Amino acid sequence: MPILQPGTVAPDFDLPTMIGQSVKLSNLRGKPVVLIFYPADWSPVCGDQLALYNEIYSEFSKHDAQLVGISVDGIFCHQAYAKSRNLEFPLAADFEPKGKVAKEYGVYRSGDGYCERALFVIDAVGIIRWSFLSDIGENPGADGILSALEQLGAVK
Repeated sequence: MPILQPGTVAPDFDLPTMIGQSVKLSNLRGKPVVLIFYPADWSPVCGDQLALYNEIYSEFSKHDAQLVGISVDGIFCHQAYAKSRNLEFPLAADFEPKGKVAKEYGVYRSGDGYCERALFVIDAVGIIRWSFLSDIGENPGADGILSALEQLGAVK
C-alpha cells in the first residue's frame, strides 16, 4: 500500500504513550496534527530529526499544531527516550499489533519490521493535507511541515 496522499481522511488510532496514557487522533480534532513516523528510538537519524522538531517546537505552537511521534518501539523505550531528550511532544507506540497504524498510513516496512520515515500534516477536521516519504537514512527536516501548516492557516 502506498503512502496516504493529501485529501485522504486520516485513519483514526488510539496508541499508548505511557502506562495509562494514550493519544487518540480523533481527540486532537480542532487543530492541526503533525504525525512523525520514524524507524526507531535511539537511532542516529531519528535522534537528529526528533531533536530538531523539539528545538523548534515553538514554531509548531505558532500554528497550534500538535506533534505526535510514532514508531514500533514499546512505551518503555519511548518513555526513556523522551525523558533523555526532554521531548515536548508525545511518542506513540505502534507496538502491538506491530505496525498496525503505520500499515494503515502506508508507511510500514514489513520486510524490516519498522516504520518508514514519513510525515503527515492533518487539518483540524482530520483530512491529510500534506504527506512526505523521506529516504530512511535522511532527516527530512521541518521546512515541508512548516510550509504545509502555513498553507492550512491561509485556508482558514
